[in-house]
Amino acid sequence: MIGLISATAAGAAARDRLAAAWPDRTRVYEGPVGDAVRAAFAECEQLVCFLATGAVVRLVAPLLGDKKSDPGVVCVDEGGRFAVSLVGGHGGGANELAEQVGELLGARPVVTTATDAVGIPGLDTLGLPVEGDVAGVTRALLDGEPVALDTEVAWPLPPLPFTAEGTRTVRLTDRAVEPADGEVLLRPPTLVVGVGASKGAPADEVLGLVEGALRDAGLSARSVAELATVDAKREEPGIVEAAARLGVPVVTYSAEELAKVEVPNPSDAPLTAVGTPSVAEASALARGGELLVPKRKSERADGHAAMATCAVVRRPGRGRLAVVGLGPGARDLLTPRAEAELRRASVLVGLDQYVDQIRDLLRPGTRILESGLGAEEERARTAVAEARKGRTVALIGSGDAGVYAMASPALAEASDDIDVIGVPGVTAALAAGAILGAPLGHDHVSISLSDLHTPWEVIERRVRAAAEADIVVTFYNPRSRGRDWQLPKALAILSGHREPTTPVGVVRNASRPDESSRLTTLGTLDPATVDMMTVVTVGNTATREIAGRMVTPRGYRWQAESTSGSAAEQQALPNHPVPHPEETS
Repeated sequence: MIGLISATAAGAAARDRLAAAWPDRTRVYEGPVGDAVRAAFAECEQLVCFLATGAVVRLVAPLLGDKKSDPGVVCVDEGGRFAVSLVGGHGGGANELAEQVGELLGARPVVTTATDAVGIPGLDTLGLPVEGDVAGVTRALLDGEPVALDTEVAWPLPPLPFTAEGTRTVRLTDRAVEPADGEVLLRPPTLVVGVGASKGAPADEVLGLVEGALRDAGLSARSVAELATVDAKREEPGIVEAAARLGVPVVTYSAEELAKVEVPNPSDAPLTAVGTPSVAEASALARGGELLVPKRKSERADGHAAMATCAVVRRPGRGRLAVVGLGPGARDLLTPRAEAELRRASVLVGLDQYVDQIRDLLRPGTRILESGLGAEEERARTAVAEARKGRTVALIGSGDAGVYAMASPALAEASDDIDVIGVPGVTAALAAGAILGAPLGHDHVSISLSDLHTPWEVIERRVRAAAEADIVVTFYNPRSRGRDWQLPKALAILSGHREPTTPVGVVRNASRPDESSRLTTLGTLDPATVDMMTVVTVGNTATREIAGRMVTPRGYRWQAESTSGSAAEQQALPNHPVPHPEETS
């Protein structure tokens, strides 16, 4: 819960805007400000104070205890100009909250945490349990001192400026070891504990078995990702409580699924009870991994038969491939999600000219693998190979990565051994459409005229189908020095089904500094004025030019009504082109 405190009418107005936007996340504290801050500090995970920074400092100073447990505090000035992360930037989530509050209120977020200021992720913000000299190693990273990464187990991390060797170390490990001097241990959730239990098995027996198995194998309980079992034991109280005390979820599989998993120690007892020859080992191995602790039974002091079994598997971290669409070129058309993925990636793969567009957004330590035109399949293979090594990878493309871009070759190369995330982007067709007006208001299709990967016979068949179906067409890759006849051919096909006066929009370098656009007609478009940086949008029989803009109505009723309307109405729906200033220049 986020506590909201204000002292003046101006502060209350901004406070109420936040409360209205986040009704389930916030609680307004009324009354004297000092009492309100003390109450919110004790009851909430975060605070937003609409007060002067100095006042908030004095109010919260006596309340501060430990940065690991103190709530995050954000201070917003009464003018609503700044949202300052004041306390608990990382541990309390104040840095992220300041960003969110700033976006909602139109305020500028102010974050002064050292790692955030220089673009280095904090070691305590990676979502992994962390132990050791966090402050000292972080300071070394900030000062550019050599810090080595020791990956005992693979796990995808964001970019950090690690070196091959260093006086300080960050170690990724799931082993039960203590950090050395100048060392930070990161505990990735690599361990899956499969559990079987008789009905009524006590939670202490289940938990004691699990903890003993981990201890004997030299493994850390902080790296346990889940307890796994059969569906029939989904609500077994001893398993549910043991998982809760470990702070992990219970994941279950059907008996049919578990029966297909090969295990070293099958048994007739679970086969009779729940329909599978193995529960503990099979559920731990259900999604692959290395069996570290074979099935073992609990030991009871009262001499009665064991009521629980467990097995432990190390499941390696899955690499992560984000296929990111950068949009048509303008920075403000790059989505926040795309920007977040770029900053998250430890490896970036892309066309050199696209890398140059977003190089300033990358964090220090990001490894860049760039190549030139014509190497699309090579880039896709490289990105997938890097993800298979357990890395966090971003593969970039212009527009939307799934439209004539990198998503299809990457997904054709990838298998189910990595996680793949698609990040949509603004396509060239959409960017051009917004510049032209509303040419895509009804059914529309995009067709690439490049026959480098698709036979012309196939392209021509698609153009004819669009022409006969009266669909608005946007041509990608319309013309290059080596391909100068495809666009005239495609326009000729459309001309067989549409009037010469059909509006055509031509946009070059949409959203970029040298953007240009013009509105012409099917009968007057000169293909020689088009190149590979251009998209050409040809309207359907209902498309009109209105006030210099290209508009396709959402239905054909408009077209029918316009034929019987008044002279003034018909004059508002001209069927002839109005020269664009660029056409006359």
